[in-house]
Amino acid sequence: MGAGRIAAAGVAGALALAGTITGCSTAVSGTSADHHASQHATASTSPSGGPDPSAVGQPLAGLVPAQIERVYNVGPLRRQGIDGAHQTIVIVDSFGSPTIARDLAGFDTAFGLRAPASLRVIQPAGRVPRYRPTSDRTGWASETTLDVEWAHAMAPAASIVLVETPTAENEGATGFPQIVTAEKYVLRHHLGQVISQSFGATEETFSSPAQINGLRGAYQLADRDKVTVLAASGDNGASGETYNMKSLYDRRVTEWPAADPLVTAVGGSQLHLGRTGTRRRPDVAWSDSGGGRSAVFARPAYQDGVRGLAGTARAIPDISMDASCGSSVAIYASYPGAGPGHWQTICGTSLATPLFSGVVAMADQAAGHSLGLINPAIYKMLAARDPGLVDITSGSNTITGSRNGKVVTIKGFRARPGYDLVSGAGTINAADFVPELARLAG
Repeated sequence: MGAGRIAAAGVAGALALAGTITGCSTAVSGTSADHHASQHATASTSPSGGPDPSAVGQPLAGLVPAQIERVYNVGPLRRQGIDGAHQTIVIVDSFGSPTIARDLAGFDTAFGLRAPASLRVIQPAGRVPRYRPTSDRTGWASETTLDVEWAHAMAPAASIVLVETPTAENEGATGFPQIVTAEKYVLRHHLGQVISQSFGATEETFSSPAQINGLRGAYQLADRDKVTVLAASGDNGASGETYNMKSLYDRRVTEWPAADPLVTAVGGSQLHLGRTGTRRRPDVAWSDSGGGRSAVFARPAYQDGVRGLAGTARAIPDISMDASCGSSVAIYASYPGAGPGHWQTICGTSLATPLFSGVVAMADQAAGHSLGLINPAIYKMLAARDPGLVDITSGSNTITGSRNGKVVTIKGFRARPGYDLVSGAGTINAADFVPELARLAG
């Protein structure tokens, strides 16, 4: 299931959402998008009924691209011309959004961003059913809008290929065969250098490890062809949803594909910003950020340096970016069911993932070629204490939720100096991280 979450209206605080959710927590599963209020501003419409990009207004809440650029120190890269030019970010979502092109245009108009080099929408696994404003479809449309707009905000000169699949990705293998088909098409036609996936399913909801292994073909192909694959670590802290998507496991679990050794798992942090957008204090691990030890995959060699925490298992996440509902971002969305005014705030590790996809696109540009699997380079940077990695040393992903109608608390992991099972290797200072990644992974 997708990791996106419609945020609470206020950006200043998490309103007790983090760590206290019950049942479905993501914006794309069932009616979960209705669990949280969203903030809307007024926008004009064109004679055709769609948003008029020349009069989209401004969001009333949520961080905007200039703030995120400042937070991650992207400015020095921009002055060097590093903006994702000549790179393509591939974004994969169930169903997509029927208004994504005009919504991205509205987003760009509101914030003075250039249009992407190109925006291409493809459906290689089959035609997506006609859009209807059900909770499932509006949730995925919101997820798609988030993914496209914020990957573009981080790497504005990059091209974007939006891959829409015709079946909802839920828990277990549901939706994954279509995703694998679509991603293999992308890879065989060499359509991009980085693939961003803001979805995942709890490992235990698959019928067996063999079922997961049977779905890894796209990642193996990506590894061969040096395409970077990212996945959100999830929004249920140290736990995860059961197959029925109505309760959480009462023990620590992790999500796939984030737990796949061929994938970079992107976890979540919370920003604490002043009115000018500068940090008031260091980032903390987001309490709902997925993290832990895989029940399926063994520790890959690139994590030997963190074996003390990983043990014999693949550990996630690898890296973290903003995901907290206390530091949510604004998106512009006009699909039927998006609500009046078209502006929403949204959060989750499905925000962190497209943000990081833009970072990888910039590193690909700096290197002059696709970097492929970047995890070995991240752990080399961690061991060398390179300045591109910014340590996160506080916070945990302990979570309270529902299990068979009873309230359960799943004790998570605490952030600590160095690698940990809630923030991974930490977050980034892009001005240093991008050239370091280009050099080490290149």
